[in-house]
Amino acid sequence: MTDARLPAHLEVGAMIRAVEASGGFATVLKKGEREAGSILVITCEKGRDSTLYERMPDLDEGRRWTEIRRQDPENPFDFNDYVEKRGRQDRDCWVVELDIANATQFIPGMT
Repeated sequence: MTDARLPAHLEVGAMIRAVEASGGFATVLKKGEREAGSILVITCEKGRDSTLYERMPDLDEGRRWTEIRRQDPENPFDFNDYVEKRGRQDRDCWVVELDIANATQFIPGMT
């Protein structure tokens, strides 16, 4: 199966525009490889309850968005530390934050 997908910068840009058009806030926290970088998406609402998603290979030889980590209210810095560590491990990856209610609706292919 061919994994035909949009270049990373276009996919990130589309997410950001959709969130902003709906009254939310979105930003790139880390820029990755323009064409084929992986994308990590942090969803939150009013800066709280962050969840990290990444597209991972699935059994159907495709790629599916998967929840990787949730912010623990008792230890909020652990989440940020993980995101920073993940960004250092893959210098080509993008990290995007979507701050809006029901943010997963703005992740292409998530719903």
